[in-house]
Amino acid sequence: MAKKISAQVKMQLPAGKATAAPPVGSMLGPYGINLSGFVKEFNDKTSGQVGLIIPVIVTIYQDRSFDIQLKTPPAAVLIKKACNIESGSAKPNKDKVAKITKAQIKEIAETKMVDLNANDVESAIKIIAGTARSMGVEVID
Repeated sequence: MAKKISAQVKMQLPAGKATAAPPVGSMLGPYGINLSGFVKEFNDKTSGQVGLIIPVIVTIYQDRSFDIQLKTPPAAVLIKKACNIESGSAKPNKDKVAKITKAQIKEIAETKMVDLNANDVESAIKIIAGTARSMGVEVID
């Protein structure tokens, strides 16, 4: 018999650095799950991606057990890492903060392909390039 789902909680946490303190504790605490177990499992699964923000979906069952589903980091985070910048431009149409090559965009698109709503890599590349432009990052050949 399948377990009954009590709740699904979506969060974005730093890879390998989650703690039971807020925001994790305040979001998952009311459901009565083992916070230290969640933190340990999340940190173990994301230890190789330290420095990135990882979206996670926590499915909580009525017996207070849980499943963790990890997603790929947001495109903006991957673009900032590729360009080695802290943040995007406040005025992306006027102020450009960095440049990114099409090869870097293709690499990011291939990484994000499983979570994007795209049929092929070319569509994914267009999505990532649009995100880069909206951050004030110039796409070069």
